[in-house]
Amino acid sequence: MCYDSPDTRHSTSGYCLFLCDNLISWSSKQQPTLSRSSAEAEFMGVANVVSELCWLRNLLLEIHCPLSQATLVYCDNVSAKYIEMNIHFVWEKVVRGQAHVLHVPPRHQIADIFFKGLPRH
Repeated sequence: MCYDSPDTRHSTSGYCLFLCDNLISWSSKQQPTLSRSSAEAEFMGVANVVSELCWLRNLLLEIHCPLSQATLVYCDNVSAKYIEMNIHFVWEKVVRGQAHVLHVPPRHQIADIFFKGLPRH
């Protein structure tokens, strides 16, 4: 999800949001602040996707298609969920049943295709 830029040392994070099997939103951008650890950078990415998720859930509610279950959020860094900086925002969404954060191994992280370079071979 996050990789440091050699020039700025800012991490890049990305995500994909699916509705059923359909990609409906994605993002890949450099984070505005410098992270002190990869876990902090990953959690900032999770906070960004949960924010987008809230907007989409509200949109679906307004068009009378509310989601009845928590939305699964996959993160490829196990320690990211323990970062203090944005934890209250994400935790509130989890408690309300609007999001459920799960770990996904890096090799299965679909969002990586938007900002990881391809291997030379």
